[in-house]
Parts: sequence; C-alpha cells; structure tokens
Amino acid sequence: MFTGSIVAIVTPMDEKGNVCRASLKKLIDYHVASGTSAIVSVGTTGESATLNHDEHADVVMMTLELADGRIPVIAGTGANATAEAISLTPALQ
Repeated sequence: MFTGSIVAIVTPMDEKGNVCRASLKKLIDYHVASGTSAIVSVGTTGESATLNHDEHADVVMMTLELADGRIPVIAGTGANATAEAISLTPALQ
C-alpha cells in the first residue's frame, strides 16, 4: 500500500521527439529529493497516447533504470484501445 504523494510524471522529449534521458533523470532525482512516495511512468501525463508499444516499454524500463530502486515506479499501461492496454500490461509487470 502506498501512502503520500504519487506523481504521474511527464516524458521529457528532445527537439527531435526522442525521450530526453538526461531530463528524465533530473525529473526522477527531483522527486526522490522531494520525498515523492512513487512515480507513474507513461501514465496519462507521460505521452501514453503518442508512444507505440515498444517506445512505451522503453520509457518504463528507462525510468526503472534511472530510479535505481530509490523510488517505486508504477508502469502506466493505459492506452487508447482496451486491447492495446491488455497486451501491454503483461509485458510491463
């Protein structure tokens, strides 16, 4: 059970539309330092509607790597279609 603040983070992008790893790390570091209880990667505020499945999974995995166990990461698995959400969820458990 989580208590406290759980934040659905944005997915920072660079000028070319790629995920900006350095900015994502800064964002995660900020939430760790601020005492955020957990973060949601690729939730409704994290570009879930604009990323394909591979990109979606890559961002979640990158977030887990950068968080490095310092803060719980919840994988957002919502999608614009129910079938997409169902197929994405097992891959990100």
